[in-house]
Amino acid sequence: MHSFNELVKIFAERFAIEHFPKHPDTLYEPGNYFLALGGKRIRPVICLMGNELFDEINPDTYHVACAIELFHNFTLIHDDIMDAASLRRGMETVHKKYGDNTALLSGDVMLIRSYDYINKINITYLPRILGLFNKTAREVCEGQQLDMDFEKKEHVLMDEYIEMISLKTSVLLAASLEMGAILGGASEHNCRHIYEFGKNLGIAFQIQDDYLDAFGDPEKFGKDVGGDIRQNKKTFLMLHTLATASAKQKEELRELIKTNPSDKVEKVLAIYKACNVDAWANQLKEKYLQTAMQHLEDIAVLSVRKKSLVELAAFLIQRDY
Repeated sequence: MHSFNELVKIFAERFAIEHFPKHPDTLYEPGNYFLALGGKRIRPVICLMGNELFDEINPDTYHVACAIELFHNFTLIHDDIMDAASLRRGMETVHKKYGDNTALLSGDVMLIRSYDYINKINITYLPRILGLFNKTAREVCEGQQLDMDFEKKEHVLMDEYIEMISLKTSVLLAASLEMGAILGGASEHNCRHIYEFGKNLGIAFQIQDDYLDAFGDPEKFGKDVGGDIRQNKKTFLMLHTLATASAKQKEELRELIKTNPSDKVEKVLAIYKACNVDAWANQLKEKYLQTAMQHLEDIAVLSVRKKSLVELAAFLIQRDY
């Protein structure tokens, strides 16, 4: 059994290869630039962890892990365009550096490359892995569209928001774990529980991510703080504030959303703090974390094999970047 950090190093060595052809360099160099920015590689590594929970790592899992990481980076390139983000991992986003059109194509070809890796696995597993991969890819797109729809929708319910972040963020964590488990020979019972572990952990992770977008240190977080506020996103912070704020605070929030003043982020954050959003956020995050841990407990393998996943959950939810 490997620790999370050991698997990060193992995967980094496997992933540090040329994923794209040389020509045309105007198409492929932006993808190489983006991949070189690094990142935590959480999704491919938990695919390996999902495999190792049940058996020795199946070599095919490295192919699936590479596909997952390329797919995830494709979504980030396109997300940055849609969010008009200038920074990613502390560096210029692809669309800022190379232009929107090139960024779109570089993201597209990164997605296509991910299927080359899926196609390398043993044909015995291919239909099930490909089916889950495609289902997850569709759901991520659905979540992104809902996220954009919510920017124009005046009233968003908390349940609608949870559905959106489940699709946009947590299903990829869940599927990464399950694809690893499938390749490790897990039963249907265990696959179901490891998926739900990942899904609930992903929701808690996104709640933390939304919190850090508002309250994080930009040097640690690696991107502009307050991006969700500038984009008028209906994050859980905004939804809870609108549900608990005074009439005067609600009116001020609506005016800030409408007028977009230069000091909008600072003023919205002041209202968030006045409504004690941080304490409420920790409670909500803890709720989903505990649900995730119960599903992990229900997986029928020795507890000692679950240790690295327990440590991973703590790392994801306690991080400040």
